[in-house]
Amino acid sequence: MTKQRAIPCVLMRGGTSKAPFFKLGDLPQKEERRDAILLAAMGSPDPLQINGVGGAQAVTSKVAMISPSPVEGVDVDYLFAQVSIDQGVVDTSPSCGNILSGVGPFAIEEGLVMPKDGETMVRIRNVNTDSRIDAVIQTPDGQVEYDGEASIDGVPGTAAPIMLRFMGVDGSKTGAILPTGKVKEEINGIEVTCLDVAVPMVMMRATDFGLKGNETKAELDGNADLLEKIEAIRRIAGERMGLGDVTNKVIPKIGLLSQPTQGGAITSRYFVPQNCHPTHAVTGAQCVAVCAVMKGSIAEGFSQVERRDVENIIIEHPSGKIDVELSVTGHNTDMRFNYAGILRTARRLFQGEVLVSEDIWSKH
Repeated sequence: MTKQRAIPCVLMRGGTSKAPFFKLGDLPQKEERRDAILLAAMGSPDPLQINGVGGAQAVTSKVAMISPSPVEGVDVDYLFAQVSIDQGVVDTSPSCGNILSGVGPFAIEEGLVMPKDGETMVRIRNVNTDSRIDAVIQTPDGQVEYDGEASIDGVPGTAAPIMLRFMGVDGSKTGAILPTGKVKEEINGIEVTCLDVAVPMVMMRATDFGLKGNETKAELDGNADLLEKIEAIRRIAGERMGLGDVTNKVIPKIGLLSQPTQGGAITSRYFVPQNCHPTHAVTGAQCVAVCAVMKGSIAEGFSQVERRDVENIIIEHPSGKIDVELSVTGHNTDMRFNYAGILRTARRLFQGEVLVSEDIWSKH
């Protein structure tokens, strides 16, 4: 009789996403074995993920793996994985800022970081991008507080605020904010701006595809012609950005940008990349914010920004808005990225063990 292996796990909402959180040491060290375990745990490949804990959506098919950091001045390492829903693929090339929101609370409650009374700063290294994030967690009486008055669009109700400050995310995968060396170029007859801040992205004007830019996720996901066109552009852009053949890879992401209509700085429809995000990725928000302030980008002419050294960039998305505090030096192609601050919330949903077949654990 085949036994099942129990792996300690905590399911957490981080921002507008949800994921099982593991201590990295509870998973196999060998990447092939680890990926097989994560696929089994999530129930992939299967469009419903019915045989696992995945939620059959890109924003609920994610995994966080946390470990003590060997880097001086850093508390914990955060390794993110995007688990494909309908393919046997685990991708650790991107990061996820929403899931990052849960890293600080998880690290404190799992004994990896000692809390302070009032607020606790958790210093995080994102292993995917080798970047640093400081997360400020509410810890009255030395306990993680999840209840509060902060709200973020895309999540019902309110919760305790978690402030994330991202540093060193410029050139996250390519080594340059403008990986092609151009602020604007043409692919398949469409003007694009290829940027890499927190995540590589290909920015395009929604109007160049006959869109207003305020279409719903359902409208965009149902537009097969649009998805085919942007995927063709994404693959060419990936090559130009030095990412190689990006077929079946989740980076670069796609941003369809347009002028704001609800008092924000810019409107974004963020693709992940085969369908539209129901809200907006935190990593992508940082990249869109840079596009909004960079002179000569495809956003110039419709983004509503003042181009100050520190600016509050409000990005409108399908479920509301996301606010980015952006600090840069200069606004031309030689701009220097300083940091991006984003307010998020998180909640610990359940804790226990996820079960996978012992055969899967042992055969890889």
